[in-house]
Amino acid sequence: MDQTKRTHKDFPGVEWTSGTGAFITVDAEKCTGCANCVNVCLGGCWALEAKKARIKTLGTCMECASCWYVCDSGAISFNWPAGGTGYRSDWG
Repeated sequence: MDQTKRTHKDFPGVEWTSGTGAFITVDAEKCTGCANCVNVCLGGCWALEAKKARIKTLGTCMECASCWYVCDSGAISFNWPAGGTGYRSDWG
């Protein structure tokens, strides 16, 4: 299944709420194209295009900050969305 078409129904106990804004950004000039962000993302939010990381969608972002953590070049900026928006789970 194409991960960009997933909804909360594909992840039982998980819900995404709109209005999060741009809480993840990538600086293409700093990006080395290592693909660490692509490989670590459980939501399938990242892609490589012209040897640079780009955000495909934040619609399935689990807000785990793994992409930011594994970005050795510091190209990814991450801030958790404002309370009440983004990813919500039955598990905390």
